[in-house]
Amino acid sequence: MMITESVLGNAVETAKEYGATELILFGSALNPSEDARDIDLACRGVEGWKLFGLGAALEERLRMPVDLVPLDEPSRFGRWIEAHGRRLL
Repeated sequence: MMITESVLGNAVETAKEYGATELILFGSALNPSEDARDIDLACRGVEGWKLFGLGAALEERLRMPVDLVPLDEPSRFGRWIEAHGRRLL
């Protein structure tokens, strides 16, 4: 599936509804010439069970599998995402 600006806009709106303060796209969906099987997103500001709710809401609204990585706790992977990903929010 092509990841369009409309899909990304829906992801941002959904993340805002759950209180996200930052949303970053990473992974295969960054390359517009590729058909992505899923969408990889990282977020800040959504903790605990709300993170699972956000993941479920994203999959329902976007109609595709979502890998959601929290950024609230510092990690090497999180720093890589921040350096190489596309900031949506």
